[in-house]
Parts: sequence; C-alpha cells; structure tokens
Amino acid sequence: MVVTRNRRRDLERSLPRHESPVILLDNGSTDGTPALVRRRFPHIQVVELGRNLGAPARNLGVRLARTPYVAFADDDSWWADGALRRAADVLDAHPRLAVLAARMLVGPEERLDPICMDMAASPLAAEPDLPGPAVLGFLACGAVVRRKMYLAAGGFDDVVFFFGEEERLALDLAAAGWGLAYVEDVVAHHHPSPSRDARGRLALATRNAVLNAVLRRPWPVVARVMLTAARGGPAERRGLRDALRRLPRALTRRRVLSPSLEAARRSLELPRS
Repeated sequence: MVVTRNRRRDLERSLPRHESPVILLDNGSTDGTPALVRRRFPHIQVVELGRNLGAPARNLGVRLARTPYVAFADDDSWWADGALRRAADVLDAHPRLAVLAARMLVGPEERLDPICMDMAASPLAAEPDLPGPAVLGFLACGAVVRRKMYLAAGGFDDVVFFFGEEERLALDLAAAGWGLAYVEDVVAHHHPSPSRDARGRLALATRNAVLNAVLRRPWPVVARVMLTAARGGPAERRGLRDALRRLPRALTRRRVLSPSLEAARRSLELPRS
C-alpha cells in the first residue's frame, strides 16, 4: 500500500518495483497523479481521497485490503525482491507479532538507515516469541502490519497527522500485548524525494514529539519535551506553537502508559555505551 501527494515523478520510479496487489491512496494531489497512475499502471487500485488526510489515509487502505498482512510504502520507497514473501512467512510463524519493522536501505548507495541501527541495538528485553529485537517504534515506509491488530489499535490518528505518526500506534499495540520486532532479513529501499523542506520537517518533528508525549507520556515528560522545544531554534518554536493549537484534541485522547511500558519507553532515551 502506497500513500502519496503530488509526487508523480517519485511514483514513476517506485511503482514499477512493487509486487501486486497495490493500493495507492492519493491525498488530494493537484499534479495529475491519479490520472498518471491509472494510465501507466492500470493494475494498481487508485483511491482518490480528495483532500490531504495525512498518515491516517493508511487506515482506509488497510480497511480496503483483503490480506491478513499489509505492507506500507511511501511514494519514494519500495520492497526488495522476495521481501514480502519473507515477511509473510515471519508473521505466519509468530502470531503475536503485530508490526514487522524491516531493514531500510537509503539512497543509491544503500546506506543503512540510522533508525534501523537503533532498532537492531534495542535495549528492550528480548522476547522469545518474536523474530528479532523488540522495538517500540518503526518506520512506516518500511513496515508490514497484521491487519486485524492494526485496526484494533485504531491505526494512525489525525492529531499527529503526519511525521512521527508511528510512535503512538507502536505504544498502543504494545499496551495491548502485541509484539513489534526488527527483522533484519526483510529489506526495503528508500530513495528520499528531493522535494523536501528540511526546516518544515523539523517543525513537524517537534510538533509531533510534543503531541505524542501529551497523548501517552507522564506530565513530567511532556514538560521536558515542551521545554526542549521552547529552547530550540525558530523551527522548533514553530513546532511547539503548532502543537499547542492541537492540544485540546490531544488531551481528549490522552491515555497514559502503564508504569512498566513507560519504563520500557524511557529506556530508549538513555545514552548507549
């Protein structure tokens, strides 16, 4: 499943690399993306959403899927040959696994994404019924989810909307007793689109760090995250202001983690030797 918005050039490169079936969710593109995909890739199911739903667009795609597992991709990412067959085998063999986080290779030089390095070295306790290191996060463009569990946890939400949307879902899946694991031999490729606004993404990252904290973390953690943003540069302060505008909605959905899960989440913030 692919979510896109105004990235037709990236799709022309990535879509030929996808295995069928593929659902493409278009978040209100104005560059002719749906028409292009229907003309060039008639085997792909195109769903025009008419507006930008952000990450929650994936929820509709998961509901439309008819398979027990759903692989996510962005318009600038794709799965390696055989990766999805391997992912299905792993999920079949590990029934508690709700999210399989793949190894993500970035750019033509295929650098390992630093987030994957962190997941491979996860400090969380090993869980014998999982196929790799236990994690409390993942990269949405390189993850395969168990459809039933994803929907039961509510999928992605419109408070965070986009960028960093994985954290709240990962925590809720773990709170429900489901497993998330990094599986190194399932591989995805990510060639980041050149049409990216670095300062805008930093503001988004800051906004959503605050919102994720409000949604699930204790108040001292929320205060620390907000203070860090307030002491940052213009982009971080902009992100904090944007978060405050969304605060009422976040508060209505606030549900603090159990002490044991909060301790696990906090362990990910500790310096590593």
